Amino acid sequence: MMLIKAALNGTRTLQDHPQVPVTTHALVTAAREAVAAGAGAIHFHVRDSGGRESLHPDDVNSQVQAMKHALPGIPVGISTGAWIVPELALRLEYIEQWMVLPDFVSVNGDEAGFEQVADKMLQRGIGVEAGISSEAAVLNFKRSGRLPHCFRLLLEPGEQEMAAALHTAAAIEQHLTDKLPGQSVLLHGSDLTCWPLLKMAISKGYDLRIGFEDTLLHPSGIPAADNAELVQTAMLYKNGNL
Repeated sequence: MMLIKAALNGTRTLQDHPQVPVTTHALVTAAREAVAAGAGAIHFHVRDSGGRESLHPDDVNSQVQAMKHALPGIPVGISTGAWIVPELALRLEYIEQWMVLPDFVSVNGDEAGFEQVADKMLQRGIGVEAGISSEAAVLNFKRSGRLPHCFRLLLEPGEQEMAAALHTAAAIEQHLTDKLPGQSVLLHGSDLTCWPLLKMAISKGYDLRIGFEDTLLHPSGIPAADNAELVQTAMLYKNGNL
């Protein structure tokens, strides 16, 4: 069954859109509404009390606990992007101190030290999504031997020109011929490529991702009201009603 994962905030701020969730209350509200609209999993970037992205144990424990309490049975995942805590040793130290564990995390194959981050997650029983934004990233995962241990392959070309994004997606796909039967593939774009790549993902039978992390706009080009509206629209595409 095709999954829709709601990506609630990413690096966006309230300056980008007044409904970008950055507080725990706003995240829980947005997650509940996204699930009610049809999302089957939640991805978010943990924030500290000032709204800044964080991997600090206090922030992760608090927000992951609140999300899991509010969404029983719904997988909840977070980002481990290197920009959040640039020092690898400190990032690994923080991860080791997490007491409330997310169900999954995304680990980017184009970041230095991604192998250690993936290993730490797997050791702690946390599912790993392979963040693959380029051919180099998928090759990094394959050479490291970690790709078979990732439950989801996250294809996320970052180019804003559609032809370039399609070229990157095809270059990644050619290295996934040995994908394991249990591994799902999720394809998503961002901003200008978000909706076209979502439709392409549907045509390929891949899992989907939508939310304010990927776009602030309805396909018509007008600002979306909130994450739930984006999920509702993705559901219409998925069901062939748009």
